[in-house]
Amino acid sequence: MGDHGPDRKARLDACNLAWFNRVMKTIPVDPARFLDDLTALRRIGGDSASMGVRRRAFSSEDLAARDWLAARMTAAGLAAHFDPVGNLFGLAEGRSLLLGSHTDTQPEGGWLDGALGVVAALEIARAARESGGPAISVVSFQDEEGRFGALTGSSVWAGKLDLAAADGLVASDGLSFAQARAQLGGRVGTFVDPAQFSAFLEMHIEQGPVLDQAGEAIGVVTGIVGLRQMQITIKGQQNHAGTTPMAHRRDAFSVAANIATALPDRFANIVTPQSVWTIGQIALHPGAASVVPGRATFSLQWRDIDGDRLDRMEAAIMALLADEATRSGCEITATRLRHDLSPMPMDAGLQAILAQSAEAVVPGRWRHMPSGALHDASNVAALMPVGMVFVPSIEGISHAFEEDTAAADLVAGLAVLADAAARIG
Repeated sequence: MGDHGPDRKARLDACNLAWFNRVMKTIPVDPARFLDDLTALRRIGGDSASMGVRRRAFSSEDLAARDWLAARMTAAGLAAHFDPVGNLFGLAEGRSLLLGSHTDTQPEGGWLDGALGVVAALEIARAARESGGPAISVVSFQDEEGRFGALTGSSVWAGKLDLAAADGLVASDGLSFAQARAQLGGRVGTFVDPAQFSAFLEMHIEQGPVLDQAGEAIGVVTGIVGLRQMQITIKGQQNHAGTTPMAHRRDAFSVAANIATALPDRFANIVTPQSVWTIGQIALHPGAASVVPGRATFSLQWRDIDGDRLDRMEAAIMALLADEATRSGCEITATRLRHDLSPMPMDAGLQAILAQSAEAVVPGRWRHMPSGALHDASNVAALMPVGMVFVPSIEGISHAFEEDTAAADLVAGLAVLADAAARIG
């Protein structure tokens, strides 16, 4: 785990920040205050036995974290504002640069995923106000992690998902989005006009192993992958597990397993090493040890930076499903889940600024790289110029309690983001 104890000086010494005062001249951020806030946020929903966090969208822990953040925004001189879907803004006066990410987590999430970008944004906005720097606003988007579908809060704000349609989304525990956002109560205000922001910058942990393995400190993101996902249902024949001969079975799970194992061959001439696909959920009916499953339902998600390749992967999936239906005699249906998320390049001008800042802060220890994970920046890009910066994830681990990043890398990311914000002005 990183060094996040109570002794500020010890933590800063551990970071070995000899370069810090040299590069941070325009927006004089406070690394100790930044790390203290990041640690305080972790405690809300924090797992007592690890650095992990449980802070699902609209849970009591999530709402407590948003109230804590709203108070910190107010103390920093920003106007805290909840919109109708729970996105929380800390607004500077007039036109401003927007920084942020999200503070909700996976069911067993890491302490930095999203939270890092929000707390870094808070520190930069606060330091800019204290020093008479540029106007900077902060946002924590709601339900980035997909309790109701990926990037829900930013999808509604960006106009990609109608609010009425969002209200009809239902979480796996049966809670609807409409019921969830009703818990906001008197916190709710109107939607914030995106026109008041000049651009959006998001800092995030990489959530992969590239920077950590290379010993590099910063990734300047070139683009965010596109994502498609569907739910596949196989209807076979429920039957007795002891008396039904193998040759006479229409076992829905066996068909699902055949599909899963056949995907690599079907994708072989389509994908690159950066293409990924995942079956993350599966349910069998009736789910009894002595019954041949009559129905299997599973999710299939695939991601790539190239939209045409996503199309070709989908065609290969549909061909496989048709072939397996013919072979097995089972009925196989595929239902698209939510809207597609197209690959999204980052703004070239902001990439150039972030590259200049990275070279100023960690010369020779940064790279351009795509993002294999989805981020709210993908939606915000429909509204304004967007840029992203990554810091390393130790051993590439994320969406797990073991997720962590060295303190020096956290502060280096803060310095790069603050330097870029100052250059944008």
